[in-house]
Amino acid sequence: MKNNLVIVESPAKAKTIKKYLGKTFDVVASMGHIRDLPKSRLGVDPEKNFEVSYTVMKDKKSTVKSLKEKASKSEKIYLATDPDREGESIAWHLAYVLGLDCEEENRITFNEITKSGVLNGINHPRKIDSLLVNSQQARRVLDRLVGYKLSPFICKKIQRGLSAGRVQSVALKIIIDREIEIEKFVPQEYWTITAHLESEGQEFDALFWGSDKQIKLENQKQSQKIIDDLKGAQYIVSEVKKGKKHKRPFAPFITSTFQQEAVKKLGFSSKKSMKIAQELYEGVSIDKIGTTGLITYMRTDSTRISEESRKKAEEFILNKWGEKYIPSTRRIFKTKSNSQDAHEAIRPTMPNISPEQIKSNLTPDQFKIYKLIWDRFISSQMADCIQNTVNIKVSANGYIFKSSGYSVEFDGFTVLYKDDNEKKDKPLPYLSVGTICKLIKLDPSQHFTDPPPRYNEASLIKTLEEDGVGRPSTYASIISTITMRDYVQKDGKSFVPTELGRAVNDLIQKYFPSIVDVKFTSTMESNLDKIEKGDSDWKDTLRDFYSDFEKYLQNAKDETKDLKIHIKDNETGIICDKCGMPMVIKRSKYGKFIGCSGFPSCKNIQKFVNSIGVKCYKCGGDIEKKKSKKGRIFYGCSNYPNCDFASWNQPTGELCKSCGMPMFLKGKKKFCENCEKKEEK
Repeated sequence: MKNNLVIVESPAKAKTIKKYLGKTFDVVASMGHIRDLPKSRLGVDPEKNFEVSYTVMKDKKSTVKSLKEKASKSEKIYLATDPDREGESIAWHLAYVLGLDCEEENRITFNEITKSGVLNGINHPRKIDSLLVNSQQARRVLDRLVGYKLSPFICKKIQRGLSAGRVQSVALKIIIDREIEIEKFVPQEYWTITAHLESEGQEFDALFWGSDKQIKLENQKQSQKIIDDLKGAQYIVSEVKKGKKHKRPFAPFITSTFQQEAVKKLGFSSKKSMKIAQELYEGVSIDKIGTTGLITYMRTDSTRISEESRKKAEEFILNKWGEKYIPSTRRIFKTKSNSQDAHEAIRPTMPNISPEQIKSNLTPDQFKIYKLIWDRFISSQMADCIQNTVNIKVSANGYIFKSSGYSVEFDGFTVLYKDDNEKKDKPLPYLSVGTICKLIKLDPSQHFTDPPPRYNEASLIKTLEEDGVGRPSTYASIISTITMRDYVQKDGKSFVPTELGRAVNDLIQKYFPSIVDVKFTSTMESNLDKIEKGDSDWKDTLRDFYSDFEKYLQNAKDETKDLKIHIKDNETGIICDKCGMPMVIKRSKYGKFIGCSGFPSCKNIQKFVNSIGVKCYKCGGDIEKKKSKKGRIFYGCSNYPNCDFASWNQPTGELCKSCGMPMFLKGKKKFCENCEKKEEK
């Protein structure tokens, strides 16, 4: 008897789904995309109505052969790739190479990889959504046209190994514009006067506001005059306003808010957070349950949740905290008008399973991400936090000081999930109009206005989303690309543009202004959404874009025939052993290397070593910061393969006082890997 064949992207997902479908189903993985535009040529012909040439990827030829063999022996074939544009595209390409009819109902999707989610998907097959496919094709072709045409131009004018992209170039411009804003910023002096007061034995602070109208204190002379006027003054409470503030919980996560919060609360990069979320979605082995998906699909911009999940959350809240923590009305969170509402918000598939219950089955990072998602979802279904607020005015010799505070009447959702950015006001003492307060001291203080902060991952993602640039699912790769290309570097958690990044941005901004225009890019994103909805034709959208882009490109080539932008190479302090010239850091498409500044007369090169200034405890070699094949940072000895020291954590150069093994950094904290492993055992 022939089996049914189900094709997904990853082996982990296949393993989980197989468990639910049983022996009559064969579940296999395509390992992601199997066809794409060719690497060696454009693969798009604008002269032939944007005819697209797809080829089977070199590393997927054996996979395709295996899939064809399995498909020929199967009774029914289901395409179960991810439930988004990218997944629909993979399903369409699979249908093509396997000779399937796209009008046949062979496409299934799973919002969650649980028994109910998988069975619901398998019981509701549909046709491949051609609108979703066309929207993805338009996006891919747009990115190919920009990347394939613009990148060689950038390389020729600046240096080899560079790239430009439709969305990455906008992200880079946003970072550089902020840096320019910071550089041009002129600090403005201002002063504050704080009155440290006491009433009924309890101290509190009030800030100078003005008199009959607000007074801005601009210098010391102005501040000193007010302090002189206040000598011997009585400080009397002239106004008391009391109120109640209802703080609503945050909405469940969508992709962008999840990435932002993982950066802020956990210090995880967006790339790392999405990778771990993918693992939780595809399935984890849980004691007494088996392998199951722990969260719903993590690429979504809808805050909608199912009625079933809401009821399960309510049941958990009731059992854990009691009825008063259940909101009086059902929670409905507003979803942005341009969002794709095909999927629910990111939520736990089994809200009744708390993170602590399954901690032993998860890696430390999986636990942190699951807890973040679980806490956010459960808290979103809880009652408001109720605060008693007090705002007072204190009058003294015709001047007014203001103070505010609050006390928590009912903690509500904050018993589980807190806003790290919330202003922490202290409760004020009991005060009524006419209360005379004792002055402890007046504290004048000079300040200067601060420039706007540099972007970090969280704030950049927030800006990209607000401006409608790209899709949340692409933010991780965008940030990764501009960092790997050395267009930006990180100063702590903040992005700082490099000289190379500025040169690339200046060139694109001068000759291809629409490429880095936020409004233009946002409009293009809206056009891609219109294709998905059937309101626009994908080839018309390409034609409209390319006609202008081609003119810009030809004009840029004509005007820059003799232009060559030189980026100053960073000196290494090493002298070339062949010609005596200084050695400098250079870049190629394969990464950084050390080359002679006398090139092309001297072609001496050396391997680039990114030393962190720490010696290997095993052999005394230099510890280097390296990247794995998957792009993950790790630390290894420069004497590899003769020395096998390697760690995902950064060594400090210190040894543990307890065991003598090396100490490492986790964030800003030092720890010993050896002692930590012993404690876990």
